[in-house]
Amino acid sequence: MEEHGAPKKSTGASGVTRIAGVDYGTVRIGLAVADMQMKIASPHATYVRCDAQRDAEFFRQFAAQEHIGRFVVGLPVHLSGRESATSTEVRKFGQWLHAETGVPVDFFDERFTTRDAEEALLSAGVTRKKRKSRIDKVAAQMLLDAYLQHRGPRTDPPKPLDD
Repeated sequence: MEEHGAPKKSTGASGVTRIAGVDYGTVRIGLAVADMQMKIASPHATYVRCDAQRDAEFFRQFAAQEHIGRFVVGLPVHLSGRESATSTEVRKFGQWLHAETGVPVDFFDERFTTRDAEEALLSAGVTRKKRKSRIDKVAAQMLLDAYLQHRGPRTDPPKPLDD
């Protein structure tokens, strides 16, 4: 289901810091969440962008309700590892997200996440219509899973990759 307003209420224990994966798009933004200790990412929502004011309100509420202590924003890079032209736009979004929520933002290589999400949904027999509404949040989950695996087991919050 696509989210157009306030984010879902947190199902986690109050006070537990969580991390959010963000699959950036100019129309839709996929979101996934994970507990920093458990290291298990779950697709959360697909947010349909409105305007700067409503987008900011959505992300402030999302960060507060879900106890987000860090955002991980997917950074589009080429196969060579070099950043793409879209990377500049994504970095600006990450700066905006941090400014609006006060939550630290990491950027992480998102190569193949959307394609992998599409393949996973196809192999699960998800219809084309349902894939469209789920692909962004599944891509965010895959991004967050890769980030958590890359960071390795830890009990303290991860430090930013891009200082």
